[in-house]
Amino acid sequence: MASSRSTRKPETASYTGHVGQVSNLSQQLFGQVGNLSHKRVNDSLGILEVFGLTPAMVALDQMDKTAGIRLHQAELNDFLGIVLKITGPQAAVKAAMAAGEETARQMNGRPVATVINKPDARAMKALESPVEISPLIQQSIVKNPSYEDPAKSENSPMADNASFALGFIETQGFTAVFEAIDSACKAANVEVIGKEKLGGGYITVVIKGDVAAVKAAIESGVSKVGSLGKLIAGHVIARPSPAVLALLPKA
Repeated sequence: MASSRSTRKPETASYTGHVGQVSNLSQQLFGQVGNLSHKRVNDSLGILEVFGLTPAMVALDQMDKTAGIRLHQAELNDFLGIVLKITGPQAAVKAAMAAGEETARQMNGRPVATVINKPDARAMKALESPVEISPLIQQSIVKNPSYEDPAKSENSPMADNASFALGFIETQGFTAVFEAIDSACKAANVEVIGKEKLGGGYITVVIKGDVAAVKAAIESGVSKVGSLGKLIAGHVIARPSPAVLALLPKA
């Protein structure tokens, strides 16, 4: 969320409680997936394991904004968290990982991180996972990012990051999140991307729109949770990075 480490704070607004469990939004939030070949990573591979969807996405945003890295893959770890795999020059990956780890820690994401320099090609068969669908939870648990073609980005509604934001509302209990998202949509001009059942009664709804609108929507939404349920997190990612956008469904 040394000279190579960015001191910039995450461009986010947050209303946090205990960060909840993570399981679904794979199709709604992470978009298309495809087969990855076990190719050699010639630079460094950074691995950041984070408890919770929201801190993972915020950490990814901060990593991408800190240094010139690229998201390689995201994978659910079956322990209520997400493993983010990034690649790039060693110095850039180290700087990005330091920023991402600190961001996740600030959000109670309990991060675990490491940087592998020039991973062995044989090891990549384990480090890089094929697309996998869990029959138990009926969702994809391995996601390959879908970066937008720069030639087409000018026509994308998400291309102008200066005026675009993502919002997350996490609660324990359906009633609370339904009340919250209805209030959020009535408060500002935002669009619902999808919702995720998180287990243990936890559920997340993700919205998008103009920065000011998303902030107003999240503020209104979290204020409605009250006695209807437990607020896990309300968070805004302003000007989301290309790596974060690569995990969103394309219009």
